[in-house]
Amino acid sequence: MPIEVIMPKVDMDMSSGRIVAWHVAPGDKVEKGAPLFDIETDKAAMEVEAPASGILHHRIDPGVDVPIGRPVAWLYEEGEPVDKKNEPDVSEPSGGRSTSAAPSAPSDHKVSNDNPSGKVRATPLARKLASQSGVDLSVTDGTGARGRIQAADVRLALKTRHELDPQALHEPGTLSITHAAGKTGTPIVVIHGFASDSASWAPLEKELGDRPIIRIDLPCHGRSPKRPIASFAALMRDTRAAFDSIALEQAHLIGHSLGGALALALADTRERWIRSLTLIAPAGLGPDINWAPLAGICRARQAESLAPWLRILVADETMISDNYAHAAMAQRQDPALRTAQMALLETLFPDGVQAFDLRAALRRIDVPTQIIWGKRDAIIPWRHAFRAPGEVALHLYEDVGHLPQIEAPQEVGKILRRLL
Repeated sequence: MPIEVIMPKVDMDMSSGRIVAWHVAPGDKVEKGAPLFDIETDKAAMEVEAPASGILHHRIDPGVDVPIGRPVAWLYEEGEPVDKKNEPDVSEPSGGRSTSAAPSAPSDHKVSNDNPSGKVRATPLARKLASQSGVDLSVTDGTGARGRIQAADVRLALKTRHELDPQALHEPGTLSITHAAGKTGTPIVVIHGFASDSASWAPLEKELGDRPIIRIDLPCHGRSPKRPIASFAALMRDTRAAFDSIALEQAHLIGHSLGGALALALADTRERWIRSLTLIAPAGLGPDINWAPLAGICRARQAESLAPWLRILVADETMISDNYAHAAMAQRQDPALRTAQMALLETLFPDGVQAFDLRAALRRIDVPTQIIWGKRDAIIPWRHAFRAPGEVALHLYEDVGHLPQIEAPQEVGKILRRLL
């Protein structure tokens, strides 16, 4: 039986709401709790979530005022016949079984002088960022449909400022998880390092054959949400939730640098699902860390200032060409990304030291484990590897820096293939 999606009541004085944008097209499958549409009232603008899972049909057009409790769309089960009589009607009260969609918290509404309706068209996240960072939406250009202001437009308006309050960054959502669909073997889960993202695994993935690979982007990195992280434990909770959502029976786990520390902590709490553990230049085995290059990467706003810091990461500086630096900077243009990562750096490595110690976890786990490290690592001392217990295999490279998976992917791939 199809489920009716109705216009929700989100404040006491609200008699109707206007849909300003749909996140789902007619005929698309939607999961319960996923963003469904955005509404505006006289006092609020917010995102409304799907009340149930199903296939969306009969959605009402954006820009129409809909009374509270009236239908705006229907959700059908897969294969269920679509009944034309369920087309939404804003002129008559609705009947039948209905479920109210769940709205997120309202945000402040601003007035625009150049909008005939007297209202600024903006997404809820854009309004939240604007409210918290002091951006005036009435003078902000929108790049969305019908000039609607997106979160990216607000961040662009902040580009001229040297700092964005990291506490203003509360992007919703779960961590980004991407897949490389291999056909053979136990899945491999990879977790990148600080100020990197899932794309950094590309050189190593070529060496792993036709195996399924699952990549997790950490908070404030890649496609994952940017938000304040209070501690390493909080970061671990986000990572563990992402791993749990994959629901694997078994997985080989690989982590680099900060991702190595998280992989180790994950293996310590999810050991029954881990087939093997590979730590590449991992954090968490000692207090020392070269904080300056990491801070330099976070603060760099142009390729010329980014390149010198990137070259510290590798043993052979010629690997970081000017073109490479420009490509890397292109992925770091968002000032909110840089600010969020700087805040995370200060949280995890206060006063330039590693504020978490995972040596006890390394002694506890009982799965095949290996550590891969370059002896010219200028970020984390490779001698931290000697703090591992005797049953952990060590692979040390003379002319490799902090990025063995990028500097020596063939050699690292050979070691991994033996273990896998």
